[in-house]
Amino acid sequence: MMSTAKVTLAIALFASVVSLSGCGNTIRGVGADTANAVDATQDAGRKVERAAR
Repeated sequence: MMSTAKVTLAIALFASVVSLSGCGNTIRGVGADTANAVDATQDAGRKVERAAR
């Protein structure tokens, strides 16, 4: 049978893995949002350039 310390350690490791996987999704989301902002800025710049012609 597992000791209380081992069970506590297993629960702590599981909680850590779950927390870190959530951070990975957040970082990916920030990267996607940044890429979308760059695309929108470039599109706006092209529209301004075409309007100035």
